[in-house]
Amino acid sequence: MNTVVDFPFSRPCGSNGIGHVSLVGAGPGDAELLTLRAVRLLRDADVVVYDHLVSAEVLDFIGPAARRLYVGKQRNRHSMVQDDINGLLVRLAHEGLQVVRLKGGDPFVFGRGGEELQHLAAAGIAFDVVPGITAACGVASHAGIPLTHRDHAQCALFVTGHLKDGSADLDWPALARPRQTVVIYMGLGALAQICAQLIAHGAPASLPAAVVEQGTTAQQRVVSATLADLAPRVAEAGLKSPSLIIVGEVVALSDELAWFLADPAAAAAAAAAAAPRAVSAG
Repeated sequence: MNTVVDFPFSRPCGSNGIGHVSLVGAGPGDAELLTLRAVRLLRDADVVVYDHLVSAEVLDFIGPAARRLYVGKQRNRHSMVQDDINGLLVRLAHEGLQVVRLKGGDPFVFGRGGEELQHLAAAGIAFDVVPGITAACGVASHAGIPLTHRDHAQCALFVTGHLKDGSADLDWPALARPRQTVVIYMGLGALAQICAQLIAHGAPASLPAAVVEQGTTAQQRVVSATLADLAPRVAEAGLKSPSLIIVGEVVALSDELAWFLADPAAAAAAAAAAAPRAVSAG
């Protein structure tokens, strides 16, 4: 049972009988990485509208009386389109409810949080934002990969590998520059293209790179390789979403700095589920 130390906390409220929406980051997966404010809002919410990447352990913090509304999206599978989610948040607030809009990672980092708040602002709905640990920071730390390092990377770039139009048409020359770390969200489906484009635009084929599946959780798996062979290695391991791609010299430090041990049984179960099933003849 999850518990949290109780501190004095004033519950946000709207005006004129209108409710309030709190846009809350659920972090990268491990429920212990939630902020205290996020936990208190979950405990006190009337309704929680949550996404696909929110872990079951995080949902355990929701108060027993709260309604839970799943609006998650997976690649090519949306339980609710974005416009309908925007409308839902407005309707719930107009019912006078305290609403938590719960998103994986940080809601302002590739989470469409800004888009949703624009609709709330246009409708005159009061809101606040509770940041979460974004996947780039949480997952990299649990894989033993420092995003910056004085000897290897003076900057870190966070990019999405899946644009609004469905393409992966990124600023490849900028991403291929040396002495930086590139973290790519939602890029697993385009991994081979991403690696090929980085090499074509000047990144060494030998540049270290990694894919981390279900980072910070007991099911975490990491495949490290080079740009030249990362895609086939990941395909062989059967990694699935949610996964994060990390490219840069700092990836090579993971052999020395890896500290997080995923549950061996959970990791083995994840690997077995991803492995292709044998088909009997006849």
